[in-house]
Amino acid sequence: MVIQLLVVGKLKDRALQARCDEYLKWLTAYGKVTLDLVPDSDPEHEGTTMLKRLEKERNARIIALTEEGTQYSSPELARHLGAFQTKIIFLIGGPMGLSHAVKQRADELWSLSRLTFTHEMARVLVLEQLFRANNILHGGHYQK
Repeated sequence: MVIQLLVVGKLKDRALQARCDEYLKWLTAYGKVTLDLVPDSDPEHEGTTMLKRLEKERNARIIALTEEGTQYSSPELARHLGAFQTKIIFLIGGPMGLSHAVKQRADELWSLSRLTFTHEMARVLVLEQLFRANNILHGGHYQK
């Protein structure tokens, strides 16, 4: 599985950054994983930058993280992601979320929860769930 995260802003919290780095390292056991940063700005400018970076992605599955997206259990997410044979790109916005244009470009919208999280926490949660989904897909021990 090839995974790319296209995210807004650098993490300022060192503990969260360390946790993200750890999940990224663990995910490489399952395939290629990259994390690309978009500079902090307003959602429209961030969106323009994201859309420009997505222009050359013809065969990738684009999944935008947003509150109105579909929610999955961890086993459901594993089955859902396991069905794709293409590169998967996850889009995580900044403090103000993703622009309407970015949500329109996405192939699907994913919500982590009905709860609201900071964009920094969302990044950690996405990486953790991607690791968990890959672990489930590869027969690892799923901890409930």
